[in-house]
Amino acid sequence: MTVSNSLQKVGVVGPCTAGKSTLTKMLHAAGIDAHHIAQEHSYVPYMWQRITNPDVLVFLDVSFPVSEQRRKMNWTIKDYQEQHHRLRHARQHAHLYILTDSFTPQEVLEQIMTYLDQFPFSQ
Repeated sequence: MTVSNSLQKVGVVGPCTAGKSTLTKMLHAAGIDAHHIAQEHSYVPYMWQRITNPDVLVFLDVSFPVSEQRRKMNWTIKDYQEQHHRLRHARQHAHLYILTDSFTPQEVLEQIMTYLDQFPFSQ
């Protein structure tokens, strides 16, 4: 896969345990300028734009049961729902949405690289 040279930045948002950190590291290893945006912790709906203002915004999602399997967190369904509420602006503006529940990190990376190969960069 080859990604357009005009790609500047990829932002990655999503709730805790969706795979943002893992994916960002994998994108860096593939030569992509990727940024893990911790929007789920901010009350400012457009913080993802202020922090990174990416050319491509990827929203990684995870269901509550799978999030509990992935990492022992001291949180409730209400906390999970609050993170989704805080992420609503980013999700509405995301170029690509992936529910990561049934995918390996490599499969998520492949989906994103395929998308980036097809993205119409005009800058």
